[in-house]
Amino acid sequence: MLSFLYHIKPLFLPPLNLVLLALAGWLFIKRWPRLGRRMIQIAFGGLFILSLPLFAGSILHSLEVHPVLDTTRPVAENSAIVVLSAGMYRDAPEYNGDDTVGSLTLERLRYAAKLHRDFGLPVVTTGGILGDVETSLAEAMAKVLINEFGVGTVWQETEAFNTQQNAAFSETLLREKGISTVYLVTHSWHMRRAVLVFEQTGLTVIPAPTRLGGPFELSVGDFIPNAGALNASYYALHEWLGQLWYRLVYT
Repeated sequence: MLSFLYHIKPLFLPPLNLVLLALAGWLFIKRWPRLGRRMIQIAFGGLFILSLPLFAGSILHSLEVHPVLDTTRPVAENSAIVVLSAGMYRDAPEYNGDDTVGSLTLERLRYAAKLHRDFGLPVVTTGGILGDVETSLAEAMAKVLINEFGVGTVWQETEAFNTQQNAAFSETLLREKGISTVYLVTHSWHMRRAVLVFEQTGLTVIPAPTRLGGPFELSVGDFIPNAGALNASYYALHEWLGQLWYRLVYT
């Protein structure tokens, strides 16, 4: 079921949902010209709005509810760092054709490695196998942490398929090791949903978000559509839909 939902998810997100809407409008336009034209207008209008940096930045910022972690505070007792996965870079030719972490996962790992240096805590990587790859996300993450960032202690949770399973399966591993508090590392826009499911396991959660938006300064470029803004809108809408789904299913 989870695998099925993972594969149909793009149908509900831009740009595919807008492309399908425009295509449906084109098919309808002969029989219902007003409806068909309106559907095409909505599709192209939506694509334009979602590609505006002003809009994309606003909806992404609306998800950032946790501030940057204060690393000057004393380290919590019985704690570890948990870093969530965010995709794989498959068959990377510059890495001898091996599977390694994607760019979003790498951003999270970089910050987890910093916290490891600051606090001296073990790091937990969590993420299962997506598709037909042979390497789990957790294993690929652990390799980067150990080989590229010099992290000494990395524990792996290799079965999780989504954020809820990240929490449930990591909690089992952590309890076995006497850990009751986690510094949770993920992107700032993903943190609200991640905290929700990790707290439901009974763990004490200290949010440690990365890639927080900086001070807002309006510029001419904010009104010029670009692919980067469309990508940001995708992540924001994905997260809003994810939060809705999690509140319906897991709370």
